[in-house]
Amino acid sequence: MTTHSYFNDNLAARDPLIAKALDDEKKRQQGQIELIASENSMSLASLEALGSVITNKTVEGYPGKRFHGGADFADVVEQAAIDRAKAVFGCEYANVQPHSGTQANQAVFFALLQPGDVVLSLDLAAGGHLSHGAKPNQSGRWFTIVSYGVNRETGRIDYDNVEKLALEHKPKLLIAGGSSYPREIDFPRMREIADKVGATFLVDMAHFAGLVAAGAHPSPIPHADIVTCTTTKTLRGSRGGLLLTNREDLFKKLQPAIFPGVQGSAHLATIAAKAVCLGEALTPEFKAYGANVKANAQLLADVLKKRGVRIVSDGTDTHVVLIDVSSKGLTGQQAQDAMSAINVTSNKNPIPFDSAKPSEWKGLRLGSSAGTTRGFGAAEFETIGNLIADIFEAHAADDATRAAVVEKCRAVVAELCAAHPIYA
Repeated sequence: MTTHSYFNDNLAARDPLIAKALDDEKKRQQGQIELIASENSMSLASLEALGSVITNKTVEGYPGKRFHGGADFADVVEQAAIDRAKAVFGCEYANVQPHSGTQANQAVFFALLQPGDVVLSLDLAAGGHLSHGAKPNQSGRWFTIVSYGVNRETGRIDYDNVEKLALEHKPKLLIAGGSSYPREIDFPRMREIADKVGATFLVDMAHFAGLVAAGAHPSPIPHADIVTCTTTKTLRGSRGGLLLTNREDLFKKLQPAIFPGVQGSAHLATIAAKAVCLGEALTPEFKAYGANVKANAQLLADVLKKRGVRIVSDGTDTHVVLIDVSSKGLTGQQAQDAMSAINVTSNKNPIPFDSAKPSEWKGLRLGSSAGTTRGFGAAEFETIGNLIADIFEAHAADDATRAAVVEKCRAVVAELCAAHPIYA
């Protein structure tokens, strides 16, 4: 291998296997409707930043205080990401280095807790997140986790129960937010509960951060001590995390908790892509996008409800539509497979009071973010809702009828994707 070829061979010339897999993935994204709530499509500008030569640069520390030389342009990039994060969310302090939302949460635990301390967080089946204390996760192994849930009838957080648990267990950390809770959270009430027991109040807004940025969802920033989020999902940026706060005392603890606490070198290409998406989030176009994401999710929920599909919590205030597919005689896995057959991607998910076994989960989590990004509006989401109901109902039909429904639905999906292409 010559120096010339090292710097000039493209991926197809250097590694045909990986080049083909990536090309096939692009075709998959082009030809399928993405309804996984944690996925979205980055802008071409963000992709350019993510694949840029700044990935060659190693830095540790923060802008102006690096442990390596040659960081002048790295500082420009990271400072831009910091400034834009503060502007987008209206906060005083931001750390843009977390490699993921999970590591942002890990840094909060590292900064504020000792092993064995009590954490009060939303139960996983009720919509919480692994990094909030699930038993298989480090957070669940090293800390004493008390879980709060939702009302069995409404599917919404039972705040009286949260307060009761807080007064009983005296948590050091109270966490709101998660991965599949579709409703707005009462941040002021949670703040009151945290204050009653002297707990630090953390909001993980990984899923709805883009809606907050667009003004389509209440912001937790005025109420929480610390806010974490990802830059993917509704912010439609690169995969990575953010730490936000208005408290200087906590920020001074969080900075060293990220580096050198739970991470080493900053991922500069990812930070560059974060800066791009945060810049995009400051535009009027993004505000319109956020409003459309919410409206499309609510329309999707309404269409499915009319077709006899049970919607957990009877609706949504975010991009997430959590459905109980047992209302159509399906398990979550069967529903996921049925949708895959018509080129619509989704993921099985537990619903409140569900089985602990993934094979028995009754839930399916849907999201409107990626579809809205590629230009789907009310008409398209109404069509998608009916396609989903059609394929669910076909599950109980004979083989010939089911095959005909699958063929018809696949054709409609192909038309929708062709009319709204991505990455031309």
